[in-house]
Amino acid sequence: MTTASSSSSTLGPAPWRQSFLEHLSAMSATEFTLGTVRKIASENGGTVYYSPRARTCAFRGLFAELKANPNNTADLNPDLYESEMLTFTTDRRMDKVPELFGLETTGGKKHDAGDREEERLKGSGGGADVEAVFWVREKGTQWRFRGKVYVLAPDVETSDEGRRVIATLTERMRRKERAGSDGEEWSFSREITAHFGNTSPVMRGSFRNPPPGVPVKLPVDDDRLRLGQQVTDLNDELARSNFRLVVIVPDELDVVDLTDQARAQRWLYTFVGDKSEPTAPGGIIEDGWEKVEVWP
Repeated sequence: MTTASSSSSTLGPAPWRQSFLEHLSAMSATEFTLGTVRKIASENGGTVYYSPRARTCAFRGLFAELKANPNNTADLNPDLYESEMLTFTTDRRMDKVPELFGLETTGGKKHDAGDREEERLKGSGGGADVEAVFWVREKGTQWRFRGKVYVLAPDVETSDEGRRVIATLTERMRRKERAGSDGEEWSFSREITAHFGNTSPVMRGSFRNPPPGVPVKLPVDDDRLRLGQQVTDLNDELARSNFRLVVIVPDELDVVDLTDQARAQRWLYTFVGDKSEPTAPGGIIEDGWEKVEVWP
């Protein structure tokens, strides 16, 4: 079992964390817009075109901080860590998954990433640059996170790529100051199952749908795939093979406060780790982040 360890972050909570959480609690629905880049290779392989993509995603909380839910029967990880990494879930068959890995496709069509790349898409990985935008209407504030994205698949603790993802995420996980220890280890595989269990049976059943984006007139080659299923077994082999937990590791944050139209404010945050000297005029470094106020 691969676990979070002593290689976790020694920095304190990000200076923007508390305000962001307060704003999330004010939202009627915690949704955000995910921006990615689709790489489309020409048929002769000589040119790669870049095309922007955006879609609305449901925010699933900060990584390692999944809250107890009476309807979730999955075993939760011990309450040992926190982070500022954003999570959402997706189906590995979705069109956006090659974009999360930064892979090229041909002609912009689904499932045209090549055999080798298709194998990569079945496992853990990622590392592409993305942007996640929260417009908190209730607070008149926009939060734009930029960073790299990682996909957690069932092989996260057993594959080389999965272990690389774990090493990357662990660096940004922070052990809680008063975290107890009863000997139970924190497991990435357990976290994936807990997120799967935190969705409704109908949502779990969506991972047994026919392949997303494929014309309905085409035959479905697996009679287990159909709409409207409910999954109660948290280890359902087919649903779990398609379910993915996705984590965004933010390196930049752009916050615009428009509550006072006559005095709008904007701040740029950049993750600088253990650096102590600001690089921008007026910059202030706090717990690994440089904060600069700029004109909106």
